[in-house]
Amino acid sequence: MIQEASVLDDLRALVEFAQAGSIAGAAKRLFRTPSAITRQVQRLEAALGAELLDRSIKPPRLNSLGSRVLEQARDLLQRTETLKSLTSSDAEPHGLLRIGFTHPLAEGTLTEPIRMLTEKYPKIRPRLLSEITSELFNRLLSGELDVAVVLLSVGRTAPPPLLTTIIATDRAAIVQGTAGTVTGDWKSLGRAPWVLNPPGCFLRAYLIDQMSRAGYTPMIAAEIHNIHLQLAFVQSGYGVGLLPASFLARTKSRDAVEVLHPPSFDLQMSVAMVRVAQLGALEKAVGLLEHGFRQLFEAAGISRPARKASVGVAVNRRKARRPK
Repeated sequence: MIQEASVLDDLRALVEFAQAGSIAGAAKRLFRTPSAITRQVQRLEAALGAELLDRSIKPPRLNSLGSRVLEQARDLLQRTETLKSLTSSDAEPHGLLRIGFTHPLAEGTLTEPIRMLTEKYPKIRPRLLSEITSELFNRLLSGELDVAVVLLSVGRTAPPPLLTTIIATDRAAIVQGTAGTVTGDWKSLGRAPWVLNPPGCFLRAYLIDQMSRAGYTPMIAAEIHNIHLQLAFVQSGYGVGLLPASFLARTKSRDAVEVLHPPSFDLQMSVAMVRVAQLGALEKAVGLLEHGFRQLFEAAGISRPARKASVGVAVNRRKARRPK
């Protein structure tokens, strides 16, 4: 049986024969001998079980069937080149780039790295998806996503064979609206209503564990995946929330909420890009996306440890507004 690579090579010889108008011309274009091109055409005819040239005239020309085969050969060779460009890291990034975000990172300021990406590589078409981290890992492993941006507990990585690149560190902040009356102790927080992510979020699990150690269980008033909606609920006074400090900084929400600091609460987390091993032509695009996300978190100033008073309204300012 003739190997597929040989069939493609023979189809290329047929295309060059039609373009040049002769066996000798095709041989010159492919840097081969005329006898080699003749053997390739004959081998292709044998593989297809039909004659493709009219040899009753000199020089031979494609017959009717040969012309139809030529049309398909050109299309097949073009598709083959497109497939090769998808797997080549040297090719210009193009096509669909499927990006996943864990819910706490799916927020509006992420449009800037995406805009920077598509300006640099206009042939890229991003498709964005927001999901819980475990589902993003499943989609990466099943080939439904190319890359995902997630929050991980410090020291953790994605399951193999996925590759994990830590691009920033962040902290979780316990926040309430500026008109709230909750104080920064576990007893007060244990009586307060909470606005949290649904189960499956490690931020929520950490909070519940910390409150349990202090002898309290959070009263969950609302479970919301969308981080902007969570912030709106907190600002309205619906409940106390647990939000990434970088999100508060990027959305300029620090003066719209008060950050509470209960004892021993220091939830740090890693912001990571998780991807499959081979991305071919999309490699450069993902590299640029990683650079853009790094810049985004650096601008928020969260990658470096910050003083407690640097996020939110200072506690003494809020107390000054309370009636005596």
